Amino acid sequence: MSNDEARSSRAGLLFIVSAPSGTGKTTLVERLVQVVSNLTMSRSYTSRPARPGEQSGVDYNFISREDFEAMVRQGAFLEWADVFGHFYGTSKADTDALLGEGRDVVLVIDVQGARQVRNRGIPNVGVFVLPPSAAILEQRLRGRSKDSEDQIRRRLQVACREVDEYSQYDYVVINDELDGAVERLASIVWAERSRVDSTRPDAERIIRTFRHAESTKGKPV
Repeated sequence: MSNDEARSSRAGLLFIVSAPSGTGKTTLVERLVQVVSNLTMSRSYTSRPARPGEQSGVDYNFISREDFEAMVRQGAFLEWADVFGHFYGTSKADTDALLGEGRDVVLVIDVQGARQVRNRGIPNVGVFVLPPSAAILEQRLRGRSKDSEDQIRRRLQVACREVDEYSQYDYVVINDELDGAVERLASIVWAERSRVDSTRPDAERIIRTFRHAESTKGKPV
């Protein structure tokens, strides 16, 4: 079966990956979609200014705060949240279009956004990424060299609250080493794709070939 046929045989799966700021969730998912076929990383909308090297339509969809608030009023977001003073959101239309094509989609969102998706009753597979320890997370935040001391302290305070949410997710991945963490994430995707509910269209197609073979047994060719 071709990739296009595989995509058309079922609706896509929705994955959510959350983690405290600085844990490396975006880097993990960027690597994940490179090694797992038919998997797309959702591009969020944000009201924050683009950082050096970032491009609108590539890293994020950068829009004004006023435009973001207008989209909120229109109900355009699957989820959205205020994260450290800036708005981030996932377009409902963009996500529905990808899932309808049979593509599996990964949302890289914080615990606020994940909670909104769960509360809306939208089927999803949640993965919470943990750093090896609080001390290592602090090292990573300081190593990024793009936050002030106050910002780092604030991120660590929020992280202390966010890690308590891990039990609301289906899986936990510890990002102690990049390649290993990506491999564990890929294993989760493949396992979910192999569930009966996910494979039912293809399984039924194969089963029909057996029924056909049985019904034609002994008949002249």
